[in-house]
Amino acid sequence: MRKVLADQYAEFAAARAAHLYRSACLLTAGDTHLAEDLVQETLGRLYISWHRVARVGNPAGYAQTVLTRTFLTHKRRRSSTERATDVLPDRADGAHGDVSLRLTLLEALARLPAKDRAVIVLRYWEDRSIEETADAMDASSAAVRTRCTRALGRLRELLGEDLAEYVSP
Repeated sequence: MRKVLADQYAEFAAARAAHLYRSACLLTAGDTHLAEDLVQETLGRLYISWHRVARVGNPAGYAQTVLTRTFLTHKRRRSSTERATDVLPDRADGAHGDVSLRLTLLEALARLPAKDRAVIVLRYWEDRSIEETADAMDASSAAVRTRCTRALGRLRELLGEDLAEYVSP
């Protein structure tokens, strides 16, 4: 039985790791090192409780919830000796779409508070419902709706004229 669960976990982790990493990159506003740490911590937590998670109807959704909560916990306990930077490393290839748009959006996401960033990623990147987002963030549906509205408004303010250059006339 343990071998079967271990194989199921290994298969799940291999299939979901890349998606979790992309979500973590958005949550961390492009901090790839922190994103990797969050994914590792998420997968570690899932491994410990896989015997329960395997019975859940949507283990991928459960994993995303664990990732989001891990991110929010990290933001609450961040050491005062760590310093965030607004400088992103240069990208060697242009194979990932419009680099300037990506950098502009990551920069704007980085300027949002952690919970606002989380609600934007869950609702619009993960395409989760308000109820699913509320559950992942351990908040009420009304709080998620309010936070979504305010976070989108703040993103619009931050992007301002930068956003206009990416919108087709």
